[in-house]
Amino acid sequence: MTKKKIVIIGPAYPYRGGNSLFVSSLYDVLKEQFEVKVINYKLLYPSFLFPGTTQYDRSETNIKKAPNERLINSINPFNWFSVAKRIKEEKADLVVFDWWQPFFGPCHRVISSLIKDTYKNKILFITENYISHEGSFIDHTLTKIGLKNASSFLTLSAKVAEELKTTAGDKKIYRSELPVYDCYQTGGTITGEEAKVSFGFPRDSKVILFFGYVRKYKGLDLLLDAMPEIVKQDPSIKLLVAGEFYDEFEFYRGIIEKLDLSSSVYMINKFISNEEVYKYYEPADLVILPYRNGTQSGILNVAYGFLKPVLVTNVGGLAEFVDEGKSGFVITPDSPEAIAEGVIKYFEAKKSFNFAEYISQKVSRNGFNDMPLLFNEIIEDAVK
Repeated sequence: MTKKKIVIIGPAYPYRGGNSLFVSSLYDVLKEQFEVKVINYKLLYPSFLFPGTTQYDRSETNIKKAPNERLINSINPFNWFSVAKRIKEEKADLVVFDWWQPFFGPCHRVISSLIKDTYKNKILFITENYISHEGSFIDHTLTKIGLKNASSFLTLSAKVAEELKTTAGDKKIYRSELPVYDCYQTGGTITGEEAKVSFGFPRDSKVILFFGYVRKYKGLDLLLDAMPEIVKQDPSIKLLVAGEFYDEFEFYRGIIEKLDLSSSVYMINKFISNEEVYKYYEPADLVILPYRNGTQSGILNVAYGFLKPVLVTNVGGLAEFVDEGKSGFVITPDSPEAIAEGVIKYFEAKKSFNFAEYISQKVSRNGFNDMPLLFNEIIEDAVK
């Protein structure tokens, strides 16, 4: 029996980051039942719009590397015509656009406009976010432009599905969730205790982890403001911050100095390569996402991949993926007091509940694993 063909338009290796990891994970989960083609970007972001050191994955270990064809230049309209021509040649049963950032609105609008007659009712937009985490009026406008030609949508949280309703109209919105990223267990030999010592913490310390790139919306300053109360209640608790700072690093260092937290906080300012991720998750007792706003976060799914509980703020769709008191805790946003209370609450609960065991069971039920069934349904609906 001939396999149905799916074309996925989105970032993949050699680009780094959560979106590339998601597209590669999607390829992996679909490739057995479908013929899958990934059309990647040859220019993702212009360098002047990218705040980090590099857009490319320089890791020695490639944990997810979906085969792909690098064709799309996100800022060259002439290129979009040739890309559309290439997509038409594939004669796919479904064309999937991975949507996460309004910047790509014009690019996605033109390409989808050029292929919509060929792929009537067969253009699916996976909306990881409806708008970006730091959305503006321009973001809303570009989002509506970019999503205009979707035949249907697939969201990864109920929050995004709700936000999408005004744009979707009578177009169908399907639901799934992000995969659990259990791909970073790279066979490292360092133990949790050894990792703690390497960061200057005592072997018996309790470690909370803030992981990933740092921007204001992620609330690291709120977490630092909470640390004096946390340490007051339990001096053995330490904070490990690991990731590339897109905000001013010295601003956060200044908070640490002002609050006299140098012995309780360790910060590293760099993109964490694939083979190093485990060094930061292994010693962590709790992974914390004190976000001011947002939709969802792959950091949570990496934490679950290491069977680590999470403390998240009740913003966007984060709380949807936390079973209160079992896989973590949900707290009020914008509140150092709530952060401190949540951290202490977790360590008290840990004395009588096995969080890792529960998370292991939760991971086995991850809805992303049912993507092949869902995509069969989407393809069947497209031809009705």
